[in-house]
Amino acid sequence: MEIIELIKKPWPWYVAGPLLGFTVPVLLLIGNKSFGISSSLRHICAACLPAGIPYFNYNWKKETWNLVFVTGILIGGFLANHFLANPNTILISDQTVADLKALGVQDFSGLMPLDLFGVENILSVKGLIFMVLGGFMVGFGTRWAGGCTSGHSIMGLSNLQLPSLIATCCFMAGGFITTHLLMPLIFKLF
Repeated sequence: MEIIELIKKPWPWYVAGPLLGFTVPVLLLIGNKSFGISSSLRHICAACLPAGIPYFNYNWKKETWNLVFVTGILIGGFLANHFLANPNTILISDQTVADLKALGVQDFSGLMPLDLFGVENILSVKGLIFMVLGGFMVGFGTRWAGGCTSGHSIMGLSNLQLPSLIATCCFMAGGFITTHLLMPLIFKLF
């Protein structure tokens, strides 16, 4: 099997999971105790904004590796989308499809249902709730928790940090509440 064909196929959890988990000991061995995407936004702001804002007044150059990492994610995502895209339909469990259809979602052609997350839906009530309010809540929660899901759930739990355990439990509870209570309510009302 050619390497490009291997890369194009979805990787099973038992391969992708350990590869992701392998980043933790590597980061710890090179002396980094923080990992996450949201921290790179702080570093970008610290590099670009005037030093008069206390939150951004630190030596962001020590975290250059994080900026390189995020740049690699962006470039890798672009390359994967344009040159390594898997032409097969995305597989979603039958139960998930049935549950979403019961809520009124019909378009399963992309990574996200276009009848919810399509550009034409941004100014609809559902679009404002899911994209604008949802995006604000994710950003607010990330700042309030002091990090994102990858930072807390991967790196923080690996370092046995109690705040990361609490944040991860709250992320999961928020996801369950949104999926099972708020989403059906939003679909009924709007």
